[in-house]
Amino acid sequence: MSEDHYAILRRHMVEVIAIQAELACDEIGKAALDGRVMAAMRGVPRHLFVPAQLAGYAYHNMPLPIGFDKTISQPFIVALMTDLLDVRPDDAVLEVGTGLGYQAAVLGSLVRQVWTVEVVEEFAAAAEALFQKLGYINIGVRVGDGSRGWAEHAPFERIIVTAAAERVPPALAEQLKPGGRIVLPMGGAGAQTLTVGDKDAQGRLSLRPVIPVRFTQLETVQ
Repeated sequence: MSEDHYAILRRHMVEVIAIQAELACDEIGKAALDGRVMAAMRGVPRHLFVPAQLAGYAYHNMPLPIGFDKTISQPFIVALMTDLLDVRPDDAVLEVGTGLGYQAAVLGSLVRQVWTVEVVEEFAAAAEALFQKLGYINIGVRVGDGSRGWAEHAPFERIIVTAAAERVPPALAEQLKPGGRIVLPMGGAGAQTLTVGDKDAQGRLSLRPVIPVRFTQLETVQ
């Protein structure tokens, strides 16, 4: 398949995302996602961020396996989480759960700096190599326990977690700037809710549920 074919599929993917957002307008609170987010989804070559044998399925609106019992989220969820994060061009964003790097690449198209932490060394290495190949010079990667954040680069204007946790990890709450926002799936293996957390000037975190989701559980290192 040529790059032109992939570009056509990517445009179709964005059209499907727009339809799904409109259908979910009652839950997400609006009928359309931010135009900048949609432009980023049109621009990032998702087929390069999945295993090569699955490239032909990259623009279907479904999760795909990437190895180590992990998946890349369906495009609508990536777009929705990015939209809910409400990033600004000068933001520094922490991502917990790099995977093969697709969500970080979408964010890297929108913000000044992305710092992303991945517990699986093979994923981190593959993502870092791909970021370098594609020219994402504003994305830094490290291997580690994402629930501990990345204190050296804190505080962050925005934090996104791409695995489910029963509660907001304390280190992430601490590393979020007052006035900042965190987006993550919350809950156990059976039932999870995509959740937005806003931190006020006094450091209090208020949580707002959005829609039911299904993610793998956040891995921590003892």
